[in-house]
Amino acid sequence: MKKKLDILYEDKYIIIVNKEAGLLTIASDKEKIKTLYHEVSTYLKKQNKNNKVFIVHRLDKDTSGIVLFAKNKKVKEELQNNWHLFKREYYAVVYGNVLKKFGTIKNYLSETKTYLVHKSNKKYGKLAITHYQKIKSNSKYSLLKINIETGRKHQIRVHLNDLGYPIVGDKLYNKIKNKGLKRLYLHASSLEFIHPISKESMFINSTYPEIFNNLCK
Repeated sequence: MKKKLDILYEDKYIIIVNKEAGLLTIASDKEKIKTLYHEVSTYLKKQNKNNKVFIVHRLDKDTSGIVLFAKNKKVKEELQNNWHLFKREYYAVVYGNVLKKFGTIKNYLSETKTYLVHKSNKKYGKLAITHYQKIKSNSKYSLLKINIETGRKHQIRVHLNDLGYPIVGDKLYNKIKNKGLKRLYLHASSLEFIHPISKESMFINSTYPEIFNNLCK
């Protein structure tokens, strides 16, 4: 049975949904239909066949959590133009007992021709800043709360891997195999921003999956 679209907030101008892990945000060369964008578009067109939806940002396929869509092009552009003012919070489970309670990773990232991201320099890369806080840990895993000042592709995944604490289930940047763990343990948990029309302060929250806690008991 198909899961019902998990809507966190909706009004005349925007719709915010909770994406499940393993679902593309938008279409790729290989997949056109099984995407969050298609699900949101279908939902809106059932209300009115003329309804449209515009992607504001995206999450990696294997990342779960909050995704924001606009209902018209003007609102989309307003949100994207102010994206640097958004506050975004994530939770991740990483391999290893992280020693520092708090930390910041700041460097430059660039992308290869095969779409992998790696540490670079100021000339060729884009500045990436990630802050983390250890919530709890055991001998094998740590649960981290993460805030990002920049939104580079694969930023959190690359930063934590370079730090020596790769995200559990990251098959792209880390080759550790762990039977029974079928997803990337990264969740976009909150989004804070100013509404583009009402100018109200918005705070949207999505609790990270309980399986994150289970690994860190």
